[in-house]
Amino acid sequence: MREEYDFSQSVQNPYAKRTKKQISLNVDVDTIEYFKELSVKMGLPYQTLINSYLAISQQTG
Repeated sequence: MREEYDFSQSVQNPYAKRTKKQISLNVDVDTIEYFKELSVKMGLPYQTLINSYLAISQQTG
């Protein structure tokens, strides 16, 4: 590892604002089961699917 690094040519991470935050959320069992079943059909992790639904809801208000 170097003692010093040159950051003069560095650029800001364009995805920095889109980072995710882990939270704890109480959700009805039937709602979780719905998303888990749907996620299997769609080939996505259920957390990703829930996040997508929340993002769409946020955009449409």
